[in-house]
Amino acid sequence: MCRFLIFKGREPIRLSHLLTKPAHSIINQSFDSRLRLDRRRPINGDGFGVAYYPMEDELNDDGPCLFKAITPAWNNQNLSTLADKTKSDLVFAHVRASTYGVLSETNCHPFTYHSLCFMHNGGISNFKHIKRRLLNHIKDEYLNFYKVVQILNVRFALFLDTLDKNGFDPSKRDGNFGHIALRKALLQTIEYIRDWTKEVNESNGMETVEPSLLNFAVTDGSTVIVSRYITSKTDEAASLHFSCGSSFVETFPGEYRMERLDRNQDVIMVASEPLTFERGDWIAVPTNSILTIKKQTILLHPVIDEYYQEDPLYLRSPTLVESKGFMGSVPLAKQVEKDVPPLEREGRMRPMTATAHIL
Repeated sequence: MCRFLIFKGREPIRLSHLLTKPAHSIINQSFDSRLRLDRRRPINGDGFGVAYYPMEDELNDDGPCLFKAITPAWNNQNLSTLADKTKSDLVFAHVRASTYGVLSETNCHPFTYHSLCFMHNGGISNFKHIKRRLLNHIKDEYLNFYKVVQILNVRFALFLDTLDKNGFDPSKRDGNFGHIALRKALLQTIEYIRDWTKEVNESNGMETVEPSLLNFAVTDGSTVIVSRYITSKTDEAASLHFSCGSSFVETFPGEYRMERLDRNQDVIMVASEPLTFERGDWIAVPTNSILTIKKQTILLHPVIDEYYQEDPLYLRSPTLVESKGFMGSVPLAKQVEKDVPPLEREGRMRPMTATAHIL
């Protein structure tokens, strides 16, 4: 399982407070995951990447700064030094467990295109059967930019192509596409993959096919859009959580918590696996939904399609994602939510510990 982390704040944070210092930072998760069943070996040692947007008073060229390497994140001194010296108010970080593609910096997330930044977690079911359809659909401009031949960057190329065909120029230097445009393009990207895979499976007589896990994250430097999605009506999607508050503080060396001095959401974080284990710090994003961060406001939109569950009390099966290491035998989400009423767990009501507008 790959893991990713997003930070968006009113004020910049030093990257070390996200990447290296917390006892359960995304780097420590790469070799000591609390939500992973199989602990026999490090599971996210196939490279890493971090993209961060410079502050307005600093050099602000075309898009975010990007640092990637194929070495394990926990064993890269350059990353540690960079994290100690760098601040940003918008950060995308990713640690990779290779299941597709060769081990190279090209295949390490995040991926960038001018002001846009993209990363993902999961996999496309029967990719080899829809690969030709994907490549034929996408404009050469985006295929050639990433020399798309693998599953890894074809998803970003498809997103760029979809945004383009919706009337927006992905090469726009100042970003600010707006949350509606980005969310629509991400939803359409999911729909393409869902529909093409279903068509191919049906034409080949494949009745029982493992579902696609499509956790995508994209930002234009202002708005952040994240999906938690699976092409199944009964299985749980790969884990995804969010947290927000007035500040993310270190209480003891290595121990952090989300501080809430008021109702402001000065700090918003989204992560495959939580960085803290305080019961009230994190809330599970409902399966098959889109999370939007718009000017420090969190919006949650259900993805209403054939895999949508109308019953808010329906419990999806975690067996698939547990078998793939996308969540553990006792998911933290369940621990966090065990005292929260069912409607709040499913995102139908505003959570008690964070403000999320459900649309």
